[in-house]
Amino acid sequence: MFKRKILDEMIAWKASPLSDKKALVIKGLRQIGKTFTARQYAELMYDNVIYINFKEDEGMKAVFEGDLVVDRMVLDISARMPGIRIVPGKTIFIFDEVQECSNARASIKPFMIDGRFDVICTGSLLGIKGYNKKRGKGIPAGFEHIIYMKPMDFEEFLWAKGISSEVLDSIRECFDKVKAVNPAMHSAMFRYFREYICVGGLPHIVDTFLRTSDMNAVRSEQLDILDEYRDDFGKHLDEKENEFTDSVLLGRINSVFDSIPAQLSKENKKFQYSMVKKNSRGDDYKAAIQWLVDSGLVSKCNNLALLQLPLNGNMEDNVFKLYLQDTGLFVAMLDPGTAGDILTGDMGIYKGAIYENIIADAFSKMGRELYYYRRESGMEIDFVTRWHKNLTLVEVKSTSGKVKSATYVLSHPEIYGVETCIKLGDYNVGFNNGKLTVPYYMAFLIVG
Repeated sequence: MFKRKILDEMIAWKASPLSDKKALVIKGLRQIGKTFTARQYAELMYDNVIYINFKEDEGMKAVFEGDLVVDRMVLDISARMPGIRIVPGKTIFIFDEVQECSNARASIKPFMIDGRFDVICTGSLLGIKGYNKKRGKGIPAGFEHIIYMKPMDFEEFLWAKGISSEVLDSIRECFDKVKAVNPAMHSAMFRYFREYICVGGLPHIVDTFLRTSDMNAVRSEQLDILDEYRDDFGKHLDEKENEFTDSVLLGRINSVFDSIPAQLSKENKKFQYSMVKKNSRGDDYKAAIQWLVDSGLVSKCNNLALLQLPLNGNMEDNVFKLYLQDTGLFVAMLDPGTAGDILTGDMGIYKGAIYENIIADAFSKMGRELYYYRRESGMEIDFVTRWHKNLTLVEVKSTSGKVKSATYVLSHPEIYGVETCIKLGDYNVGFNNGKLTVPYYMAFLIVG
């Protein structure tokens, strides 16, 4: 499999004092590499790894029925898994697909209080299936260190392609020192970036692309995963085991999800309920939108009432855009042949939406909350963020057009107090009229 940044985050956390008192919990979508990364981490850090998958071994759920006494649970696990070694201080339990066994997650608290064994949990849609319902033994609040795992970012995609660290170091140096990338490298990076737009960051899809170089095979796999996610919508809406799904909410989740490409293609890109269903009300779809956000499949980008820090204190909760978390899935939701158009540089009416979505995706993978700024006067800034402690405008240009709104804001510091604007597009690195111009492929470097 592929090198992932989250592994370094997990290893660094293990070295911290808190790691003795909390279990690791990795949240995220299916098919993003949670299981592989958890096992890789465990094999690196522990002598003995006890792996339990609650989807594949439903019988193991019985271990966590009744009182969650550590000695009893360890004894029962060893009885069900002959040949394993469970050594205090040298053993970690991996509870995979833990959303299928809420009591296993509840057992984290007694395991951590006991202190002889470590635990790592992975699961998709945690907080949606099982844990928001009045069943099971509850969430072990205060005993978990939660990490949110997302699909591969562009740098991880480049690692998967075998791009050398010397090349990436050179790209970083150009960004940090605001100097142009040499033409050959610049052209290659744009080609790789267009590939990434089409393929996205799901490891299985990346592997398919690297093995086959066949975009038809990539699209077929992406459509299968989209169907699996839609199946998840229904599976995780059961109010109780063996009962029917909330069909109204399920329909609304599907309708909101399917409307995202059309929403982003419009000139007025704020989310419009009328595009989901004519004469629909916002209150009807709030739960569906929140479900998609909580699942990790969709990112919400809120409008700002004021261009001021703190950003979350100035956002308008009811005015927002929605973006897909994975650029490859977004492209797969568009017309067949879109990937070919992207690779040849001919994206048509969806060009702006595609580039906005991938920048939103890049920022989301950094852990940034998403904000934009739009006024009825027509002033609009694609993204507003904090960069190097300062309020920063980010414009995403599908053409080399001017950024009138950003220019106006920068020219009126007495009103807005904003001094920095990053303009992402088909450019090389440069600085002009108070704006840092950056090629799309460098979005993952806008950190700090």
